[in-house]
Amino acid sequence: MNQQQFFASCPRGLETFLADELREIGASDVAVGMGGAHFRGAFDFCYRVNLESRIASRVFWQVGAGSYRNEDDIFKVARSLPWADWFKASHRIMVETNARNCPLKSLDFVTLRIKDAICDCFRDLNGTRPDVDRRSPDIRISAFLTADAFTIYLDTSGEPLFKRGYRDARIDAPLKENLAAGILRMTGWSPTEPLLDPMCGSGTFVIEAAMMALKIAPGINRTFAFQKLSNFSEQAWKKYLNRAQSAQLAPRLLPIFGSDKYGDVLKVARTNLAKAGLADTVQLKQVDALEMSAPAPSGVLVTNPPYGVRIGEQAELAADYPRLGDVLKRQFSGWRAYLFSADTQLPKLIRLSASKRTPLFNGPLECRLYEYKIQAGSMRKPTQDAKSDLE
Repeated sequence: MNQQQFFASCPRGLETFLADELREIGASDVAVGMGGAHFRGAFDFCYRVNLESRIASRVFWQVGAGSYRNEDDIFKVARSLPWADWFKASHRIMVETNARNCPLKSLDFVTLRIKDAICDCFRDLNGTRPDVDRRSPDIRISAFLTADAFTIYLDTSGEPLFKRGYRDARIDAPLKENLAAGILRMTGWSPTEPLLDPMCGSGTFVIEAAMMALKIAPGINRTFAFQKLSNFSEQAWKKYLNRAQSAQLAPRLLPIFGSDKYGDVLKVARTNLAKAGLADTVQLKQVDALEMSAPAPSGVLVTNPPYGVRIGEQAELAADYPRLGDVLKRQFSGWRAYLFSADTQLPKLIRLSASKRTPLFNGPLECRLYEYKIQAGSMRKPTQDAKSDLE
């Protein structure tokens, strides 16, 4: 079967984990790239990746590539592509361009030239052309430029893959679902291990963990852009869909725990769990993280603690973080704890020795995942060390 070239994007910092996941799904020639991973497979294999990948943000199908010196070189290649074989003039399109070390003055002009090439292709065939719609396009076309080469892709995902369809209710600054899934993978958590998020917010970590434990494909309840393409195979899609549905385990109470200080926030988590069909799988409890106790002798604690924006919030959190370190030390001996934070100063106030500090991005926001292996005996940094960390 004819092999196609694809690129799956993901949150920065998760590229190697995405590559591993793609290999597990069955992709061939997987190679880590910047912000994602390249892979090959039959065209309908992109259906499976969209359906099953927990870490990917989008899956792009490579339809053109070449070298360039100016915008006309890119236009000529784009103009030569059989766009009408892939979608109809009645589809609304959006073209976007990204670049690294590109010498051209205007990426907007490159985007315009690619759009013109697509429209010229349709106009020459039947006198009509697709409309441009940047808000809710049917078909997304992406171009990526380096210093002297370019690649043109069709987006097979549509809405980004972190939109699983279960999160109706939201709170401020939610953690993206695929980033949460990637972090869970980074922790080495196994569904047989207890897992706790003591500041669970809208429930993203616990919902993603429950979906993993029950082998629920993340894209099982949504649609994708590839379903609008002219080469879409309903038969192949049903094959992947039926396979994913057959692999699901029956819902049951899992050793997955979520808690939060605020009852209204827990209501959001419960709403999202219900929407995902997981209402009776995760144990939620209203409790302040500074007063929590371990629900099992060992396990994985993972959370995205709040960080302050205003000065008063910073001062309050600075007082809470040492207390959080006390709770971890006193109540969670034998656990692995992971704190995901965009604040580089507050985690130092916990005064526990982090065994790992992994850079990750939540959208454009640079963050760190801090790993603490909680053991009996002292893990405390000396007070002087804690002070010097903040100087």
